[in-house]
Amino acid sequence: MKPAARRKARKLAVQAIYSWQLSQNSMSDIEAQFLTDNDTSKVDVDYFLALVRGVAGQSSTLDEALEPFLDRPFKDLDQVERAVLRLAAYELRERLDVPYKVAINEAIELAKAFGADDSHRFVNGVLDKAIDSLRAARQ
Repeated sequence: MKPAARRKARKLAVQAIYSWQLSQNSMSDIEAQFLTDNDTSKVDVDYFLALVRGVAGQSSTLDEALEPFLDRPFKDLDQVERAVLRLAAYELRERLDVPYKVAINEAIELAKAFGADDSHRFVNGVLDKAIDSLRAARQ
């Protein structure tokens, strides 16, 4: 159940991050709302919390780490792409227990699920270029 539970945690986390970006509400309020409003019986809740708290706490560091690999300023990115890239960058930098191929593939799947038609290609391209610097930050 663990990979599926983590996948569900990522899916919920990207939605929470998206909500946080748009609303500017506190992440603790958003995470409480998401945990109340969603069936979390098959979600790795601890992982969900680690992701949303990590992204909220490190968003400017993550944005700066991604910026050199973007074709436009981070602030100009679509909100879905921004949420997916922040989540993936956090996983790649901070969660060395997650193989980089898993983190990138999960980000691509999230972009396919929530983003515009070619979002997944954009996300893949950015993460592909950023992987070495993101992982090097913690090794």
